[in-house]
Amino acid sequence: MGENREQHQADITNDSGQALHATISIDKTRGYTRYDRMILGQFVEHFHRQVYGGVYEAGSELSDERGFRIDVLEALRELRIPIVRWPGGCFADLYHWQDGVGQEREPTFDRLWQVVEPNQFGTHEFIEWCREIGAEPYLCTNAQYADPGRIEEMAGWLEYCNVKDNGHYARLRQAHGVAEPYNVKYWSIGNENMYDGMTTPEEWGLFVRKASQIMRRVDPSIKLIAGTKCDLDWTISLLKQAGEFLDFVAIHGYWDRLFSENNPSDYATCMLWSLVPEERDIRHLENAMSLLGLRGKLKIAFDEWNLRSWHHPGPFTLENIRARDKNDINATYTMADAVFSASFLNICLRHADTVHMANFSPLVNTRGALYVHPEGIVKRTTFHVFKMYSNLLAPNVADAYVSSDPFTHGGKSVPALDATVTCGDGWDRMTLAMINRDRENTVACSVKVDGAVLQGAFDATILSGDSPDAYNGVDHPNRVMPERARLEFSEAGALVPPHSVVAVTFHL
Repeated sequence: MGENREQHQADITNDSGQALHATISIDKTRGYTRYDRMILGQFVEHFHRQVYGGVYEAGSELSDERGFRIDVLEALRELRIPIVRWPGGCFADLYHWQDGVGQEREPTFDRLWQVVEPNQFGTHEFIEWCREIGAEPYLCTNAQYADPGRIEEMAGWLEYCNVKDNGHYARLRQAHGVAEPYNVKYWSIGNENMYDGMTTPEEWGLFVRKASQIMRRVDPSIKLIAGTKCDLDWTISLLKQAGEFLDFVAIHGYWDRLFSENNPSDYATCMLWSLVPEERDIRHLENAMSLLGLRGKLKIAFDEWNLRSWHHPGPFTLENIRARDKNDINATYTMADAVFSASFLNICLRHADTVHMANFSPLVNTRGALYVHPEGIVKRTTFHVFKMYSNLLAPNVADAYVSSDPFTHGGKSVPALDATVTCGDGWDRMTLAMINRDRENTVACSVKVDGAVLQGAFDATILSGDSPDAYNGVDHPNRVMPERARLEFSEAGALVPPHSVVAVTFHL
């Protein structure tokens, strides 16, 4: 397979003319930083078919006796997912956790998404499902309109999950047949309360402060997260009033905004957004934390992110609810999604000192990495990116400088090649995570380690496609697949195929 891939690279170079050029310079004296694997986190919301018909399908021959889709469990274990956020998202803003616990449950009307919520998949099912795939559960609470009454509800949920036997809600859990506490570590105070006029910056900061204080009285060991947006008033107010009680500040990002019109942007346009999460979002929070002396004390959670936003046009008529099916058109999820997602993960790696969590939104169906249908699953291009980053990278991120020719489109440009360098403890090995954003051109990439040019052939895994618009679907689930190869490094540079994600490992 490696020989075929090398020949394929040669063909690409010959067809598209002169290769672009890039250099990765690694200075081992500058050291490395251990990154947090929670940047490979995921997210599931009660929206469309993410839960029912996604991770959970009671009665299906593909499900176990608990209703968990077995094929989904097996696929997700490949990703070694560290953490999953649930039940929303916006669904959490109107969710009452007591509707989804115990043996006797009644369906309710989901006033947000305007559908019936069966309540079959609740707290117990989510936590048990997380444990099945080896992920930490991350619970997002209902903080609608920063209503003080919601604080008692979220504190009760925490007691239900984490207190052994003292208190009404701990005894309620025991009455539901769960003797030992779940010990859920990660909790979010609300979701996107800074949007749609739900509250003001001052009200939000004060609410988060009060909620944090109460929740820490229930269980002081938890990790608390609260959201903001890239607006100085919101961020400064939150950090001033509640920063001392929080562990993470959360932000969200969707760049191809398809809420109302499902017209996905083309490959080149998507590539031009690939630096925005760093330049606009992460640096905004880092600067705010530095201004208030909280950098190093607070962490960043990018706990909803995806290239493309979910499609849910309003008002929520029956026709518009059916339009949500457009999220599951597999042809949408091309090499653009893969390359953008790898670029995002590279950004998180470069900011390993501040970014300690990121949650791809969502995990299954909608815009997810895994498409689940009644007969089986399809691993979309982004699935393979997460599998590569989760299984191939070394545990530390090293300081490196990348210089690259640009990829230009419509008078705008981004570097054609992006890369991060990961290494083992003591520099026993290095794995480069490289992406080529260019649609058509190979990038000849040379690597220098402490000034010396890297020479030789090294094992690589390459995710590319026969076109930038290649995707995996029900009829062709393996059109885009990682391939093993040997990359030849020299002063002239190894050839990185167009629209590709590459992991290459070498030992020093």
